[in-house]
Amino acid sequence: MRRIILASGSPRRQELLGQMGVKFRVVVADTQETHGRGRAARSICKANALAKAKEVAAAHPRHTVLGADTLVHLDDELYGKPKNLTEAKGMLRRLSGKTHQVTTACALVGHARKKAFSVTTRVGFRKLSSRQINDYLKAVAVLDKAGAYAIQEKGEWIVESLHGSLTNVVGLPVERLGMELAAWFDTDLSHL
Repeated sequence: MRRIILASGSPRRQELLGQMGVKFRVVVADTQETHGRGRAARSICKANALAKAKEVAAAHPRHTVLGADTLVHLDDELYGKPKNLTEAKGMLRRLSGKTHQVTTACALVGHARKKAFSVTTRVGFRKLSSRQINDYLKAVAVLDKAGAYAIQEKGEWIVESLHGSLTNVVGLPVERLGMELAAWFDTDLSHL
């Protein structure tokens, strides 16, 4: 498979791509993300992922660019990255004891083509006390994480159930992305 450009500075996405065996370099997109309501999470994520990929692809027209965007949503509320710890506490309080959804959209852009798709995972949170929320926020840096949590970092403290792709919640749905990259490059990636 040819090398791609990842239009994201997320260390989690970089780690997941590396684990997939994908060769890539990082060029961070400088786009304004679209916001909206929770019921539109898939279309919002796709629009953001496409905007990131298109911006980087415009500067690197001979390469395939991968853009991605992740949102946590509960009912009609969207939870992106918290601005501060007060906002993070509020997010975790609202997610406490409830099942929410995590949607990640990926966009491949390059060579006069584009492809966007999204994956949604259901995540059930334990009922959390104020102390549990404070302990979690002391243990995990959450300001760069949608929904103010990282399932891969002390997730067992707060998550009770997961229905769908774990890697999707981390930031890239590697199962689906592997299939999409294989189709994009017309390559067999079954060894991944």
